[in-house]
Amino acid sequence: MKTILVTGSNGLVGQKLTDLILSTSNFELIATSKGENRHPQQTGYVYLDLDVCDETKVKKILKKYRPKAVIHTAAMTNVDTCETSQALCRALNVDVVKNLAQICKEIDSQLIHLSTDFIFDGEDGPYSELDKPNPLSFYGKTKLEAEEILKASSCHWVILRTIIIYGIVKDLSRSNIVLWAKAALEKGTPIDVVTDQWRMPTLAEDIASCCLLAIEQQARGIYHVSGKDMMSIFELVEQVADFWQLDKSLIRPIVSISLNQAAKRPKRTGFVLDKSMNNLGYRPHSFKEGLAIVDSQLQAQG
Repeated sequence: MKTILVTGSNGLVGQKLTDLILSTSNFELIATSKGENRHPQQTGYVYLDLDVCDETKVKKILKKYRPKAVIHTAAMTNVDTCETSQALCRALNVDVVKNLAQICKEIDSQLIHLSTDFIFDGEDGPYSELDKPNPLSFYGKTKLEAEEILKASSCHWVILRTIIIYGIVKDLSRSNIVLWAKAALEKGTPIDVVTDQWRMPTLAEDIASCCLLAIEQQARGIYHVSGKDMMSIFELVEQVADFWQLDKSLIRPIVSISLNQAAKRPKRTGFVLDKSMNNLGYRPHSFKEGLAIVDSQLQAQG
């Protein structure tokens, strides 16, 4: 049976990968993350407390278990924090990938690496895998640098670029735009939402499923993996309000520049999904379908 090792297994995508891998009989799972295991199911797989910046420990674990594939979800993704804490950002987003690529080459493991739409400047989206990156933020620059390391590596690598991941798990350390908007509007809190940025939000289950598709098909190269619906951030939040029948008058339109954020954001990203759909069999949910899945999971949690 093939073994898959996941980094960042306590995160949203990491927990969805745990769900997905445990639901199949094709793989054995080694889940790794910092601290205690936050997934509600604690049995049926190996969980290891792992700081991915600890190169020696990473190497020891990978050489012990020799996974067929490593799915690398751990990263520093807060765009403004990356701008103000550049050394830590580089350590997490670049140095870790360099180390993983070297070890995966040595043990002949496929490395699935998650990247981002923020490697593009947003002037000409949606983007295909062939379009030229031009990141605006330090976060985007580190994610692109990690991609370049993989492209120069002789390990068996796959880069899955994605956009605004949303979803729900029982023990979530960090919110996402859907949960943030829903919670604020339910409390009757007015929220400022930008009208001049466009994205294709991605259900966490969809990116998790694409990771397994890439392993099953022994894929190589770069794939764009997101939701299928393009919308402004303002429209996204309006759809959240509509779905849960919340007060849309609380959503206040603003432009990006008024937020005075540390890092610049691309204006319009979005992805052309033909390659991942045709070559991997990727089938993304619509945004409304994704909200319905989140809603059913929230109800199941009580």
